Amino acid sequence: MIPARFFRRDPLTCARALIGTQLNWGRCSGVVVETEAYLAQNDEASHTFVRPSARSFIERNKAGAAYVYFSYGAHWMLNVLVKGDTDGFVLFRALEPRHGIALMKKRRGVQDVRKLCSGPGKLTQALAITGRHHEMNLCVDPNHCFVQQDHTVEAVADRRIGITRSADFPWRFTLRGSPFVSAPAKLEGGAPATPQTEQARRARPSTHR
Repeated sequence: MIPARFFRRDPLTCARALIGTQLNWGRCSGVVVETEAYLAQNDEASHTFVRPSARSFIERNKAGAAYVYFSYGAHWMLNVLVKGDTDGFVLFRALEPRHGIALMKKRRGVQDVRKLCSGPGKLTQALAITGRHHEMNLCVDPNHCFVQQDHTVEAVADRRIGITRSADFPWRFTLRGSPFVSAPAKLEGGAPATPQTEQARRARPSTHR
């Protein structure tokens, strides 16, 4: 089980490092194949830019806490809190299903395994993640945690998607060649920026979804 110290670093490093880990959630699990990083400061696509409740969440919770919210009245979204020199969130956009696939299919009403968790809303529906999991500590319960895998994977940096502000930052990470991601990477081989360099390029304003 990945400990809390794993989440005590900057969101970009953490979002990349989570690619290839396994997310255990009750009777289901899957390999993380797509994430996005959001910074608590100077990131106009982050909830902290417009929501005082998001800033309060960071203040009262420790690294590794689940940040779950309802997007556009349609889908729950799972994030994990990251706290280091730079605080923020990692949004989980896609998984490669591994266990509990029959249950995921029932929940989603979908038979194609590649489409079960190929998007942040699909992922939460497949795992039955809702607002009741908000603020859950994801570093103490083996039934709701991340597990480090014993093999090396290659993550590709790309622009975040589904947002309109600060949309050009290459803060989305995908598992190279995975057919389970929500959208293929366009900046193939792109190197991740640092929070400091990207904050200096503050683009146009949004909220992350």
